[in-house]
Amino acid sequence: MFKIFYEDLVVGQKEAFGAYEVTKEEVIDFASKYDPQPFHLDEDFAKQSVFGALCASGWHTSAMMMRMMVDHMMETGFAGLGSPGIDGIEWKKPVFPGDVLSLESEVTDKRESQSRPNLGLAKSTYHVKNQKGEVVMIMRGNVMVAKRGK
Repeated sequence: MFKIFYEDLVVGQKEAFGAYEVTKEEVIDFASKYDPQPFHLDEDFAKQSVFGALCASGWHTSAMMMRMMVDHMMETGFAGLGSPGIDGIEWKKPVFPGDVLSLESEVTDKRESQSRPNLGLAKSTYHVKNQKGEVVMIMRGNVMVAKRGK
């Protein structure tokens, strides 16, 4: 099942992946459930807002990023065992229906767990980009990664 373990991670290694198309229906559905601000729900209101058009919630953008990340982990066999948290999120630009999001990750640090000898901890920075290559979100996160044969 797993193919990429803690020992395989190299600080500075980068990967680019994903192609998530944002739809108007999903933007409205997510916002109606979790972030019902009018610029996420109503096109006419959104046109008059600072965004100029209906846009996705930042939390929705985070969820779309998570989907791309998990899909990539499953496709590559990454031995991720969950996350103890994130160090920060920045929403840099609005995400609009019709945008196609992709993700670039960079491993920025890694260390062995002091309390669990079967895993290591890695830090990565993730850049979510739209189809124009513009960074729409940055997340700095942490992941627990299984060690090989432990």
